[in-house]
Amino acid sequence: MRINKAQAAEMLLSMDNILILAHENPDGDAVGSACALCKGLRQLEKKAKISLEPAAKIDAYLTEGLTSGDFEPLYKVAVDTADCKILGVGGTSFQKDVKIDLCIDHHISNVFYAENTYLDEKAAAAAEAVADILSEMKIKITKDIAECLYVGISTDTGCFRYGNTTPKTLRTAADMADTGIDIGKINKIQFETKSKEYAEIEKLAIASMETYLEGKCAVIIVTNEMYKQTGIADSETQPLASIPRQIDGVLVGITMKEKQPGFFRISIRTNEPADASEIAKFLGGGGHKMAAGCSYSGTKENAVGTVLQYTEMVLRETGLI
Repeated sequence: MRINKAQAAEMLLSMDNILILAHENPDGDAVGSACALCKGLRQLEKKAKISLEPAAKIDAYLTEGLTSGDFEPLYKVAVDTADCKILGVGGTSFQKDVKIDLCIDHHISNVFYAENTYLDEKAAAAAEAVADILSEMKIKITKDIAECLYVGISTDTGCFRYGNTTPKTLRTAADMADTGIDIGKINKIQFETKSKEYAEIEKLAIASMETYLEGKCAVIIVTNEMYKQTGIADSETQPLASIPRQIDGVLVGITMKEKQPGFFRISIRTNEPADASEIAKFLGGGGHKMAAGCSYSGTKENAVGTVLQYTEMVLRETGLI
């Protein structure tokens, strides 16, 4: 059932012993949203904890002290997760079909898998929606909560460079800045700090780039062998997704990551007016117009061919080629 902000706040105020989940391979928005919500609930002296798959090192500092809690969860809340199929349950005893009592999300592709869903598809990030709910609950936005929310909002807006950034997004970020968080430090950690392993795999990924469809599609392939060669954790490779669409003339940038032999996680990033979600849905995925994801099992050649087939179909149907 779809609910409004007031109903979501009322639900959370009535809950206790709460486990907060997010999508697999969590990004800064997933981590920031989960941590902010957990800290807000604890401010009300509720028992709450998070259970996330390993995140990038730059996000890990937000989760300190939030993964523990001596209680059996009675309620489960998911943030920034459009479908239970991508629920991050690695390292936990939970299954992807676990009952979710409340979902807080901003993806227009949300399939309403939870018992109750607060969906703000106009929000630039799930953290923006979480900030609204915390405000509705009259929770004081402390410096440590603000830091989590700012990480989430800045991540999904590309540090406010993407077209999903709205005046409300900027006002929310300004409210976070008013608490005294060190924006310069956060931005440096989130957007300007790379490990040596990431620098190496970025070099290999860029070397793999090929363009197709009259130069309007660029594809990067990160193979399982590259992971082994560099020793990098997959959670650190998220910035690769934005590289292909940065090429002049490219409408669709595709990054294919072979986390396991023969299994590819596919990130699709587009420039206007191409629609990433329209491409992803053909492979059972979804997301936003400018950013979507899906997966594919098979050989590298078949994976590339299949994704290009659907990309060409969507671009032709919309008159872009």
